[in-house]
Amino acid sequence: QVRLVESGGGLVQAGGSLRLSCSASGRTFSNYHMGWFRQAPGKERVFVAGISTSGGSTSYTDSVKGRFTISRDNAKNTVYLQMNSLEPEDTAVYYCNAVGGKWSVMTTTPIYTSWGQGTQVTVSS
Repeated sequence: QVRLVESGGGLVQAGGSLRLSCSASGRTFSNYHMGWFRQAPGKERVFVAGISTSGGSTSYTDSVKGRFTISRDNAKNTVYLQMNSLEPEDTAVYYCNAVGGKWSVMTTTPIYTSWGQGTQVTVSS
């Protein structure tokens, strides 16, 4: 059973920055592509960013390109999301999940049915 723990959220003014962290346990972290997702109030959870097992390949949804950077530290079983130039539209609960294994291509679809508690990001205008 995989366990995902997100942290680093908070309240920030528009234009500010936050760095989110997701710690994973229960599976061999380095075997999985990892992704960040977010769910705004009243909306479905959507893909934000993904990173391959080695960190050599990344992908982003269009609305965050140039502002967010995903990275990972396989030695620490942790994936990060650096968020700069935050906008009120970025307000959401942020979650991480695996988005594929090393035996497959990276996708934008979560593979674990269970999620962590998420971390709230609120951007004020």
